[in-house]
Amino acid sequence: MTKTFLALGAAAVALTGVASSASAAPHARHHAKTCGKWRNHHCVSYGYARGRHAQWNRGYRFGPRYAYTSYRALPRVYVQRYDLSPNYRYVYRDNYIYQVDPTTYAITRVIDAVTR
Repeated sequence: MTKTFLALGAAAVALTGVASSASAAPHARHHAKTCGKWRNHHCVSYGYARGRHAQWNRGYRFGPRYAYTSYRALPRVYVQRYDLSPNYRYVYRDNYIYQVDPTTYAITRVIDAVTR
């Protein structure tokens, strides 16, 4: 009987330790700030990216032969929400839209396009 109580007590302590270390883990992680909403090429709402990061950052150059996403192939919801223009080239990958300058082939905007 005593061994049973000791085993149950040890299991309770072990499970409590796992729960407390798991709850402390999210506070220790770094979450980058991303723009949640764009208006006239300016960010008006910031949010925190949780566990997802853009593959490329502003300034990265794709080059003229990269397989860009056509402006017409972008979802209309995103085109209207983020005020996208056909004057740029776009890369749509992993729920991120990368706006690329057609003369320098450099990323000018990174948009986190998570469906809301």
